[in-house]
Amino acid sequence: MSSQDTVSAANGGHGGREAATVLDVDKRLLIDGQLVATERTFASINPATGDIVGYAPDAGVAEAEASIAAARRAFDTTSWSTDVAFRIKCLDQFHQALLDNLEELRELTIADVGATVQLTRANQLEAPIRIVRYYADLLREYPLSEDLGEIDISGQRHKRWVEKEAAGVVSAIVAYNYPTQLALAKIIPALAAGCTVVLKAAPDTPLVTLALGEIIAQHTDIPAGVVNVISSSEIAPGELMTTHPDVDVVTFTGSTPTGRRIMAAAADTMKKVFTELGGKSAMIVLEDADFAMAAKFAAGTVCSHAGQGCALTTRLLVPRAHHDEIAKMVAAIIRRIPFGDPTDPQNYMGPLVSGRQREKVDAMVQRAIADGAELLAGGTKVDPGFFYEPTVLAGVDPKSEIAQDEVFGPVLAIIPFDDDDDAVRIANDSIYGLSGAVMSASDERAIAIARRIRTGTMGINGGNYFGPDVPFGGYKQSGIGRECGREGLEEFLETKAFAVVVKP
Repeated sequence: MSSQDTVSAANGGHGGREAATVLDVDKRLLIDGQLVATERTFASINPATGDIVGYAPDAGVAEAEASIAAARRAFDTTSWSTDVAFRIKCLDQFHQALLDNLEELRELTIADVGATVQLTRANQLEAPIRIVRYYADLLREYPLSEDLGEIDISGQRHKRWVEKEAAGVVSAIVAYNYPTQLALAKIIPALAAGCTVVLKAAPDTPLVTLALGEIIAQHTDIPAGVVNVISSSEIAPGELMTTHPDVDVVTFTGSTPTGRRIMAAAADTMKKVFTELGGKSAMIVLEDADFAMAAKFAAGTVCSHAGQGCALTTRLLVPRAHHDEIAKMVAAIIRRIPFGDPTDPQNYMGPLVSGRQREKVDAMVQRAIADGAELLAGGTKVDPGFFYEPTVLAGVDPKSEIAQDEVFGPVLAIIPFDDDDDAVRIANDSIYGLSGAVMSASDERAIAIARRIRTGTMGINGGNYFGPDVPFGGYKQSGIGRECGREGLEEFLETKAFAVVVKP
């Protein structure tokens, strides 16, 4: 595929403007310690303008094979998996290097991802960097062995203990929406555990992920092959990463349908697989809640990163008797949310990632209206770039497509309920179980409702659980396993039991 062909494909078929943005960034792969260019490249498009930000190497199966081989060799033949002190040193170096390159990464994130300046100060950039600090510090005190004491068996004393060791070679595949957060939440606990990694960037936002590889290569002592970073517009490299016999662990963030296929593909070699997939999270507003505060939280949440977050609460469940009142509050707030140029610090919301994604979002909104939902705000595409107005749909049927399927856009579905039991039933009536929220005048009442929701994370009255020390993941088809926290480290560890006869 030519560069022009890949530009067109990356931009939903419309092509990028030939004049590159001010960044004009080209990046390289990291394979076995070397920064590598490829003959074929594909363009990354700035979703706020349609301009070309830069070009990413279009890796094929050969580059994926080389990356896996390098990771296997580094795991099997170096001391990386056993030298805890050295791993801590390298994570400390990487953390400092990220801080030293923070402003360049911020500029690239805004252009490559369409993230606003506000978001780069939070979950798009600065918050993920704290993941590196967290695991470097955790590794300093995490117990990698446990003494189980002695026991008598058949007249002999046996000393027993358990050790935790690295699981092996990890394939890490990330989604486009929060590329730095997703990459660091995978590779950093893997590296802390002593694993080696092949990281594949999302084709819609490859440049910032490749930049992480360049920082590792240029500013840390992480040995060759321990971290490999590739990008590709093709499916084949990712497929190889999930089926190759030299890969021990697969960690994936993306859609639930793709997660199902990855789990099936990995089954032949019985790889350890953990996934962070889709969500259709519900915010339940009880009749004693502060409606104005609830409306503010609901509107602000669904517009965060233009709704491109799997854990965002995209269903707002409200008491039937107060449905119209709350819906009007939400619509009034969401109409005032500033969106546009993500480089402008005054803008709260930026664009969707591509024209293709915007068409999907708009089609779902139009079908919802045709099915009987009431459009109270938004529902319009805005050019240039891939912007979509913050949208509120009221009177939504909880069984409808817009209430059941992930939109991945700034679209809030307001659903009425009759009582607490009805609210819990509607919230749990989903294949997903990633996040959720409850609003009430009583924390105790809200927590009691939250405990009945089958979901991995819950915010109570505006509480924010997100942080490097908090395990994140879902129930049901929102995924398997957890990222961040101690649980995130343990996903990359194997447990080995030992016993030795105690000599008299």
